[in-house]
Amino acid sequence: MAILLALLAAALIAADQLVKYWAIYELKPVGTMDFIHIGDFKIFDLTYLENQGAIFGVMSGKRWFLVGFTSIVVLAGIVLLIKLFERSKFLDIAITLFIAGGIGNLIDRFRFAFVVDMFELKLFRFAIFNVADICVTVAFVMLLIYGIFIDPKIEKAKKAEKEAAESNE
Repeated sequence: MAILLALLAAALIAADQLVKYWAIYELKPVGTMDFIHIGDFKIFDLTYLENQGAIFGVMSGKRWFLVGFTSIVVLAGIVLLIKLFERSKFLDIAITLFIAGGIGNLIDRFRFAFVVDMFELKLFRFAIFNVADICVTVAFVMLLIYGIFIDPKIEKAKKAEKEAAESNE
């Protein structure tokens, strides 16, 4: 399982960097490309953005703080993954997504001093984002699902198992 998680993280980081490479060399010169629309109704565009902050540009210009914070979060994710490894495959995947997304954006912050974003949801006003951001967002939702629905069942099963073992003694 550890090898699969490492491969998943590597594939997601590679996908993020490849899409960003494409955005820099193909999308940046044109700025924005129509992507998904119905008639004149735009749903999704590809828009080049150099984000010097975090989500919605918050903390813009705080490069080294964001590098440090993201590094700490990624390292904490790695420690958590090691500590909780195989508690739940769902949890392992969520933490791996979180780590991969963090590393993907961290690479940009080191290389460019900003994060390359390109996906713009036009259906409603939303931040322009990238593959790494998708990984982090999906990981966050998965962690919420895990914390609300899955972990309580695991803890309940462990408690029942412990009580059964104690009653057999």
